[in-house]
Amino acid sequence: MDFFPIILMIHLLLAIGLVGVVLLQRSEGGALGMGGGGGGVLTGAAAGNLLTRTTAILAGAFFMTSLALAEIANHRAGGASAFDRVPVSQPVPAPAAPAVPAAPIGH
Repeated sequence: MDFFPIILMIHLLLAIGLVGVVLLQRSEGGALGMGGGGGGVLTGAAAGNLLTRTTAILAGAFFMTSLALAEIANHRAGGASAFDRVPVSQPVPAPAAPAVPAAPIGH
């Protein structure tokens, strides 16, 4: 059974969820004058702790699906690097060293 499409869909959902959770978090710096405002649905330390934990869980799952997708892609490619499959027509010869005239002896 090919798990690639299933893992890819999970990976995409994790990416969307991770972006959403990061955007829900309170801004610390107030860059460009946005965010960090007063009220909201999720305020306080408990909400911050929940968002931080959710971000960590989603990031870990995103990392694991990234590794799984890379391993499946490597297995599909036969375990070789993409650079190993590039055909080389002829080796390029090294350029010849320029001839240096001999210096006169005794001057």
